[in-house]
Amino acid sequence: QVQLVESGGGSVQPGGSLRLSCVASGSIFSINAMGWYRQAPGKQRELVTQITSGGSTNYAESVKGRFTISRDNAKNTVTLQMNSLKPEDKAVYYCNADVGGSTWLKSFASWGQGTQVTVSS
Repeated sequence: QVQLVESGGGSVQPGGSLRLSCVASGSIFSINAMGWYRQAPGKQRELVTQITSGGSTNYAESVKGRFTISRDNAKNTVTLQMNSLKPEDKAVYYCNADVGGSTWLKSFASWGQGTQVTVSS
């Protein structure tokens, strides 16, 4: 099985920045796609961004130009640089990794605890 541990969340004012990190470990030596989701109170998880093992990326329209995803394939880690944060970005952020052979996220590992991001003045 694969375990996912997120870190780097915190509280910032609008316009601030945070850098989230995620490490995947367990019964894997390499992974395919990795990505970030977020879940606000009363809402389901939504895909924020993902990156393939080859470096292809996509982003939700709401975060384009503000967030940047990157990864280290050898270390099975993925990071999310979050700039120009807005109050609507407040959520618990989760990472995930594809545990099958898909290029993009499809067969998810179990969810970790996530990391809380709060944006308020």
